[in-house]
Amino acid sequence: EQGLQLLELGGSVEEDYIRIARCFEATRQRCCRLEQDGRRAREQLARVEAERAALEVKLKHARNQVEVEMKKRHRAEAELEKQERKLQLVLELLMREPWDNEALSREQCSVLSALAGRRLGAAVAPVRRSSAVDESCQSLLSHSDISYDRTEDDVVRS
Repeated sequence: EQGLQLLELGGSVEEDYIRIARCFEATRQRCCRLEQDGRRAREQLARVEAERAALEVKLKHARNQVEVEMKKRHRAEAELEKQERKLQLVLELLMREPWDNEALSREQCSVLSALAGRRLGAAVAPVRRSSAVDESCQSLLSHSDISYDRTEDDVVRS
């Protein structure tokens, strides 16, 4: 009786071992696939990190360029204001001088009057901005919205 039971157990044990071996093989194959997936993910991460680093360098250069251009713009606007003040003084001087009819024609006098009136209005108005940049609309790319905080540039990433 015990011998028959051992023979019966022996048959099912072999099938159990075969099932276990198949499970181990399936697990091994799954591990191999996961290893390959992990390798591909690390390679992709390295590519993305390199791209991010390159984009950070481009961003830093762009920020520097914007800063340089803004300084140039402010200098140009200051120079424009200075020249407009000089022109305004000249126009005011010309308008105050008692010119006789021979020195200035009526047309020249009216042009001077028009210029003096327009320049005087411009001198009283707030600083005029370059018309090359439309600042009347709150643009999404407005320079006032750009953060020039460089704290992110100095952060060392590990």
